[in-house]
Amino acid sequence: MRNGDVSFWSAAIHAGGTRPSLDGDTDVDFAIVGGGLTGLWTAYYLRREFPDARILVVESRFCGYGASGRNGGWLSAEVPGNRATYAGIAEARGQDGGAANRALTVTMESAVREVASRISDEQIDCDARYSGVLTVARCPAQHDRLLHDVAAATRWGSTGTVLLSQAELLRRVRVADALSASYSPHCIRVQPARLTDGVAAAAERSGIRIVEGTTVTHVEPGRLTTDRGVVRADHIAICVEGFTPALPGRHRALLPMNSSMVVTEPLDHHQWDEIGWEGAELLGESAHAYTYAQRTADGRIALGGRGVPYRYGSRTDDDGRTQPKTAGALIRALQERFPSTRTASIDHTWCGVLGVHRDWCTSITFDERTGIASAAGYVGSGLTTTNVAARTLVDLFAGRDTELTRLPWVGHRSPKWEPEPLRYLGVAGLYAAYRLADRLELRSRAARTNVIATVADRVSGRS
Repeated sequence: MRNGDVSFWSAAIHAGGTRPSLDGDTDVDFAIVGGGLTGLWTAYYLRREFPDARILVVESRFCGYGASGRNGGWLSAEVPGNRATYAGIAEARGQDGGAANRALTVTMESAVREVASRISDEQIDCDARYSGVLTVARCPAQHDRLLHDVAAATRWGSTGTVLLSQAELLRRVRVADALSASYSPHCIRVQPARLTDGVAAAAERSGIRIVEGTTVTHVEPGRLTTDRGVVRADHIAICVEGFTPALPGRHRALLPMNSSMVVTEPLDHHQWDEIGWEGAELLGESAHAYTYAQRTADGRIALGGRGVPYRYGSRTDDDGRTQPKTAGALIRALQERFPSTRTASIDHTWCGVLGVHRDWCTSITFDERTGIASAAGYVGSGLTTTNVAARTLVDLFAGRDTELTRLPWVGHRSPKWEPEPLRYLGVAGLYAAYRLADRLELRSRAARTNVIATVADRVSGRS
């Protein structure tokens, strides 16, 4: 089993090391820190808004090295963060909290369509399939949460989200012990490294310069200091998500949460006959420590979840290498849900980090005085949110008052995370509580969410 090498997705396209580094000092109009999808989409839309601008993307490794090239491949309309917090932010600004949340829903659903259009127009070969997303319940407590989630989706203005009975679910995909599921049509299956590579290529075709192997060591108004030279820029966008704590002065601004994945070898037709899944829907579950999966275009199952959720001191992984214990736990989860995979080999395991603010909400900011903008905190729902964030940053740079710039996460600044060792102990304790709550719910078959998870949600800020 291959471990690390950034990710299965990146290894499949031989990503990395193809672009030159910065070759000395330079002057630009817009400098973007980070070659993930937030940074690349920002550059892409900046070119549309400012056709003659000098735009530079600065990436420390290679485009898609972070979460953009390691995630589960869900282009979903899920709103990242805490709905109650977003409502509170809006109300503090004299706006209607319910209307703000409905605007977030409309924005995310339209963003899925926007990315689909860009994939088509730019001819990005990323195994895209508009298949929707299933969220499965495997015990009565999970089913109860699904009922609430479907009702909430309707309340927030989502279209097409429905509850499926066990029989309706099994006609789509056979997940062991599944009782029911919700279905939303607003999700596209993609190979994320191919998507990132395609957006980077589209940006370069428009004349945007991308440099790799260039580490930003300091950010100040009008200036990026790197290990390869100084970049002087009128405007700067910081788009490094889970790697934010590595920047000076931002160590406690955001927590790099670990998530890991495994992928099988291509399954044979007997295994697929047992599983079904011909619609290739994205697949999640309503557990607290949930897993997420996709049926890949070449007939594999890629499944992910939280292993070791956080590394002390906001450390990140070594090129995606994950712990054998975590890989083992994910393999067991895969085989529990799909028993026919017990005879399948696991080809690859890897991990990466996603960005989590202390209140579990996204933050998109722009300081007109300094010319510095940032976007981060997608809490694992970032593949579509990167596109929304990028278009929002462009509107902010252009000085426009738009539906995007009026969303509650714009201008929102989350509180800092606790210092170590409180941060490490808190995150480890919370995820231990979530895993315990999941075990108790599966064992007891009670129809209510376990009180341990309820308390953990309140402490963590997830609810």
